[in-house]
Amino acid sequence: MKTVLITGCSSGYGLETARHFLAQGWNVIATMRTPQAGILPHCDRLRVLPLDVTRPESIDAAFASAGPIDALVNNAGIGAIGALEATSMSKTRQLFETNTFGVIAMTQAVVPQFRKRMSGVIVNVTSSVTLAPMPLASVYTASKMAIEGFTGSLEHELRAFNVRVKLVEPGYGPTTRFTQNTDVRLEDAIPEPYAPFAAPILAAFARPELTTTEADVADAVWRAANDDSGRLRYPAGADAIALAT
Repeated sequence: MKTVLITGCSSGYGLETARHFLAQGWNVIATMRTPQAGILPHCDRLRVLPLDVTRPESIDAAFASAGPIDALVNNAGIGAIGALEATSMSKTRQLFETNTFGVIAMTQAVVPQFRKRMSGVIVNVTSSVTLAPMPLASVYTASKMAIEGFTGSLEHELRAFNVRVKLVEPGYGPTTRFTQNTDVRLEDAIPEPYAPFAAPILAAFARPELTTTEADVADAVWRAANDDSGRLRYPAGADAIALAT
């Protein structure tokens, strides 16, 4: 029976992905910064561990407790929307610490065991903002685009050790929008001079023609983790698939 470690399981894509892997019979190690009781089904194949991907000591403790795993899903992330002019450098660094450096640190921690076993898969969850330019998301996009390049390069690097590396690119879902997990108020993120430009964009976010669900992303992660082909990218959701084609 295979084991997957998934980051960012307290809500949204990570939570649904943990449920999906459990339903498919895998052992699941669901991690979150503050473990919550009752959000995942009671199951003897489930373990919930605390993990903050921005803290090296937390990463070390999580992997020590987890033991050998067959798959790592780097899902944990934070969002941000707003004009670059109004995005502080502290917010920029916060985004990169989680969305970029956290993914790199988790991956670096798991590679030795995968390399030695000559097996394993790493699935990095990015965003459809990497598929086409999206206004009012420049810093968030930069943090995700970095992982796109990182993953593509790493796939070549680890192929010789039979370690697979994959990208899942979720589209936009009103219930899991990329503005979640952010402490910046919209009125602060979009100053008054940008309001006329931002208004139609925000209206489109509120009434998207195509959307992505948590189930779409969980299914894409599942397919990526179980695909032995050389495929790298897995758009998730109707809008992401439309952008990718």
